[in-house]
This record gives sequence, C-alpha cells and structure tokens, in this order.
Amino acid sequence: MADTGTGTPRERYRAQVRAEIKEHAWEQLATAGASALSLNAIAKRMGMSGPALYRYFAGRDELITELIRDAYRSLADTFRSAAASGPDLRALAHALRDWALHDPQRYFLIYGTPVPGYHAPDDVTAIAREIMATLLDACAALPPDTPAAPFHTHLDQHRRWADGHPAESAVLHRALTFWTRLHGALSLELAGHFAGMGFDPALLFGAELDDLTGASAR
Repeated sequence: MADTGTGTPRERYRAQVRAEIKEHAWEQLATAGASALSLNAIAKRMGMSGPALYRYFAGRDELITELIRDAYRSLADTFRSAAASGPDLRALAHALRDWALHDPQRYFLIYGTPVPGYHAPDDVTAIAREIMATLLDACAALPPDTPAAPFHTHLDQHRRWADGHPAESAVLHRALTFWTRLHGALSLELAGHFAGMGFDPALLFGAELDDLTGASAR
C-alpha cells in the first residue's frame, strides 16, 4: 500500500490518486484479467478524463508494473516473516497458500498466464529472486536424504540461483520440485478445477508438502 502520509500536500494527493487507480485496476483484473486492463475505463470510473489519468501512470505497462511490483513485494515480505524464526520449508508453503487464497488475482498476476506484450523491468525480477533466495535457504536446511533430492547437497552453491546462475545441486532440484508441485496444486485450486471433486484441496496441498519434505516417509 502506498505511503500517503508524508511529503508535500501535492505529493500526498498524487500518492492517494495513484493508490486509488491501483485499487480500480485490481477490480478490473478480478473481472476481466490483466490483458483487458484499460486506463480509460479506470478514468471513467474515477470521473476523470483519460489524459488526466495519464498524468499519474504513463501507460498500461507502467500500471501493470506497479501492480506486479506490489504483488511480488507482498509475497517477499510474507516469506521473510514466515522465515523470521529460521528457514522452514513447511512454514513457507503454508504462507504461500494463505497469501494466494487471500487474494487470488494478485497470485494469478505474477504466477498465471503472462500479459501479452509485457516485459517486467529488472527491479521486479530482483524481488522475485529475493523470494527464491528465501526458498533456497529453506530447501538447504532440509536433510540431504529428503526424498525430493536424495543426493548430496552443495550448500555453497545454493544461492547462485537467486543471482540468476543456476547450480546443479540437490538444493536447486529440491527448490524446483517444491515450486512447481505446490504452484500446480495452488493454481488448480484457485482456478476452481477441484470444485465438485469431493475432496478438500488443503489436504492435497498438505500431502504434497509431506511428500516434498519427507514427512510421508517418516
């Protein structure tokens, strides 16, 4: 959320308007998806002219970047809080699911279908790497014989992935397995594909997590 309590009156007003624009943008995403995001439609909802709104966001891509940046930052902060007492893969998994269920549109904006023609700037991908670094720390803390990665763990290599240089290691394998399997379960749940199947998606998520952390084998 934007900080609208500091700066000059003009700066505070600008921050308030930008925050309101983003609120309307999230509403649009919830009903029509990111590819249909329209600044002119938002301007109409706010009683502004299109050109007036463009004084706050130069275009659709700048607004999408702000939304994506906010979403990634929110998840990065959530992961950091979950890991505050130490690296814990189970804590991160539950934090991820709670975060996603709280605001599915925010989840789908960063982990759903890419927005056609949009490319995120470097600072956004840097926040994504921050999330991965927290995940890699938690994966490195698991026992080397965890079933998801039953070979020797090279702890000195695990941070390379966060810097954009993947390392061939048990930690990387475990992190990729964790990320793809849990996101797969989450994406299907949030999209409603488990509806009417007669089971609790939370139990499936928990079973996947048990398997990934080796709890099901103990």
